[in-house]
Amino acid sequence: MNDQFTRQAQDFLAAAKEARIPENVQAIAEDSVAKSREAYTKMTAATQDGVKAMQEIMQAAQAGAKSFGEKMLHTASVNAEAAFDAAEAMARAKTVPEVARLQASFVQQQLATASAQTKEFFELSNKIGRQTLESMNAVASKTFEQFKNVG
Repeated sequence: MNDQFTRQAQDFLAAAKEARIPENVQAIAEDSVAKSREAYTKMTAATQDGVKAMQEIMQAAQAGAKSFGEKMLHTASVNAEAAFDAAEAMARAKTVPEVARLQASFVQQQLATASAQTKEFFELSNKIGRQTLESMNAVASKTFEQFKNVG
């Protein structure tokens, strides 16, 4: 029984050694592998480009946030300096009407300054938002085209 099994296994292996894969099947397999490799290469390149683009978007957003933060810090500093200057002037005032005039002048000046600062913040936030959206749209369009060309 054991000899018969061994002989059958040897016969099977000998037949397998002589078996040929049809040329058309081999050609299809080679073509499929080549096409799969090409698609993988294109997808990998598109993915790498997408990652780079997302990094650029994140850097732009970070730069925008930094710019906005710096603007806020500058504005707070300017406002604090104006308040200290007004307080010093009021502290040096000799009469109550002079203090009232200085205070009214300061409030009026701060209202105008606050209006201008609000406009600057609005314009800056719009600029940052627009730049970020433009970057995102450009990346999305480029990525879509790359993936469309993969097929």
